[in-house]
Amino acid sequence: MEQRIFHGTITTNDIAQSLISEFNHGNLHAQQFGKGKRVLVQIATRHRPTSGGHTAISVDLRQVEDGVSIQIGKQSWMGVAASFGQTALEALRNPWRLIHRLDDLAQDYEYLQLSDDIWSVIESTANAHGATFELSERLRRVVCPYCITANPVGEPNCIACGAPLGRQQPRTCQYCGFAVKTNEQVCPNCGKPQT
Repeated sequence: MEQRIFHGTITTNDIAQSLISEFNHGNLHAQQFGKGKRVLVQIATRHRPTSGGHTAISVDLRQVEDGVSIQIGKQSWMGVAASFGQTALEALRNPWRLIHRLDDLAQDYEYLQLSDDIWSVIESTANAHGATFELSERLRRVVCPYCITANPVGEPNCIACGAPLGRQQPRTCQYCGFAVKTNEQVCPNCGKPQT
């Protein structure tokens, strides 16, 4: 499961509504469970799809301090695999039958890209609301461990007592938005190397 954190003035409901408006049509059905600080959006094929196999995926949205944490679950793909298998068997029996399965084949291929499509909708919604992986302005303060004075990010020394603030500087992973410590070489959330 992949998790990303968007910092800014965005809510779980903003993202949930974007996902529902994008994926609640055709063979897919999207629905929202809960509201407020924690929302779950489920995207699945309708009971009787016109083409393709069955699939389902859930998106867990949690309100965090100055943003939203998003985690996409593992996609159920056995129905899609079965549909691909049926297409292959029909093509082996009679290659001309493949023409009748083109809609199923196209729909199954589209389902394989579902999680990428979900991230695309989430990222464009976040961009529209001005949310990014960078820390929000409110969180961009470094507290001096000696005198407990708030300092702007980037200050090498405390503005009140002059103590060094190098290890206190916050930063976020450029891949997922998770807050990482200065000495961490690899993001503990996504496992990607930090520069």
